[in-house]
Amino acid sequence: MSNTGFDIKKKEKVQKEIKEPPKFRVLLHNDDYTTMDFVIKILEEVFHKSPAEATAIMLHVHRRGIGECGVYPADIAETKVDIVHARARAAGFPLLATMEKV
Repeated sequence: MSNTGFDIKKKEKVQKEIKEPPKFRVLLHNDDYTTMDFVIKILEEVFHKSPAEATAIMLHVHRRGIGECGVYPADIAETKVDIVHARARAAGFPLLATMEKV
């Protein structure tokens, strides 16, 4: 005899427990001091964008005031924001990166 009812409830419980972690968008904000070349370098080195992608994102940030660099789980997004801030401060730039829940 099969325990079908038990198996279904067990499967439902397991599926509820295995949830995708929340995702966060990492955003760069435009300022009047950070150079375009530095922003491109950050996008290539921290966010692993190609030169063409990095340039397109940098121009979007420059023209619109804000732009998305990528979508990541919370811990990775937070680390990338911290890296951007550390590198920007070390280079003397006020570049701001933030994260928001998707």
